[in-house]
Amino acid sequence: MATSLTKASAAQSPTGGKTFFGHPRGLATLFMTEMWERFSWYGMRAILVLYLTAAVADGGIGMKESTAVALYGIYNALVYMLAMPGGWIADRLWGTRKAVLVGGSVIAAGHFVLAIPVEWTFYCGLVLIALGTGLLKPNVSAMVGALYKDSDSSRRDAAFTLFYMGINIGAFAAPLVVGTVGEKVDWHLGFGIAGVGMALALIQYVLGSRHLGDIGRVPAQPASEDEKRAVLRKTLLWASVAAVALLADVFSGAFTIDHLVNVMPILGVAIPAVYFVKMFRTPDLTSGERSRISAFVWFFVTAVLFWMIYDQSGSLLTIFADDKTDRGIGGWEFPASWFSSVNPVYVIILAPLFASVWVALARRSREPSTVTKFALAMLLIGGSFGIMALAGAAAANSDTGKVTVFWLLSVYLVQTLGEMCLSPVGLSLSAKLAPTRLVGQMMGLWFMASATGNAINGWATKLNEPMGDAAYYTLWAVTAVAASGVMMAASKKIRAAMDAGD
Repeated sequence: MATSLTKASAAQSPTGGKTFFGHPRGLATLFMTEMWERFSWYGMRAILVLYLTAAVADGGIGMKESTAVALYGIYNALVYMLAMPGGWIADRLWGTRKAVLVGGSVIAAGHFVLAIPVEWTFYCGLVLIALGTGLLKPNVSAMVGALYKDSDSSRRDAAFTLFYMGINIGAFAAPLVVGTVGEKVDWHLGFGIAGVGMALALIQYVLGSRHLGDIGRVPAQPASEDEKRAVLRKTLLWASVAAVALLADVFSGAFTIDHLVNVMPILGVAIPAVYFVKMFRTPDLTSGERSRISAFVWFFVTAVLFWMIYDQSGSLLTIFADDKTDRGIGGWEFPASWFSSVNPVYVIILAPLFASVWVALARRSREPSTVTKFALAMLLIGGSFGIMALAGAAAANSDTGKVTVFWLLSVYLVQTLGEMCLSPVGLSLSAKLAPTRLVGQMMGLWFMASATGNAINGWATKLNEPMGDAAYYTLWAVTAVAASGVMMAASKKIRAAMDAGD
């Protein structure tokens, strides 16, 4: 597959050695590393809400569904929110190479802490995974972009799509392994297996680093000693303020998870806004670079809505799978967490098709613009929730209160089609539009869109219970379709900003 995409203009390996099916050998190192990291992430994610809502007698925490869904959104938001400082650390302090190594080590430690059957250590493990993912996630993608720095956009899109397909192999296997062990044997043993996956990612990364040449060895724009001290002071100040506020809330006896749910959306909007302002004010930016950053704002806002809807698959849709979906096969009921493997299967099947279609259309000068791809993604994600609205109505009118698995399979298919139009294209777009010295931070902002979407979910998902499934899913379906129309209406303006010269 890779050969057919790249024979015409094979990229050279950074080390000057053989290529990997026409691509730099470093691409294999990076997507294999990310594959195992995604095994750990999706394995843990597949059972997180189920563990939180499981009765204490069944080894769970016994949390209310609405609280568990809100906590899931907060956790996802925190994971992606930390991609911003993770990108800054790579750009200004360590370089992407070291940031990925340290981040992976912290993630592995976090999963093994989750395996300890004590509730307070469980939350410590979640924090460690969030911190580590913030370091690893934006920077491994930034290194993929560095491999294709001098390639055309269609080739870069194809590489990111293949990278996206490779990591979904891990995402497919994880729920089947971790989910089965977690639901059928022991929750904490499942979390421990996810930790083993992250350890394998680290081994792969260290062994394959020789294929990356000098990529990521040094920070793109090293911070001065004065800048380091200033950032350290600000970090300690805001961390102290947050810690004091949280402790005061806890010791007052008034603390509830709703307090975090209400704070996270505010942070989710405020943090990227501050980062965009700082990027626009970066000294020595050309007018063309500022124009391209302004174009990126459109894609960022669209991605926020997309991920807000899409990432409910791990919370509300998982609960729907557990409570309102008939999972029986010949008298045996398969684990609800297995539905988390459906999307990766679709990605593995569809990614080569999308990669080849984009390249084939580009050769004929008929490839849809990035704006059109994003608008199509919003139509599809809206359509997926339109199907969920029908599924919710069908479950409510069913004698058993459950629907066939084909409803959710259809929802995940339409969502995946939308994902393929937005996610790998967005990764490529971030690398393309970012000023050279701000690549890590631009990648961090791309992942911040997921953080903001998940943070808003803390508010959005609360509407599900009072509105009911049919009305709730219809609301977001209509919103997504409207957003698609706005994107297309502004397409000429966005494309002009993307193409602005320096």
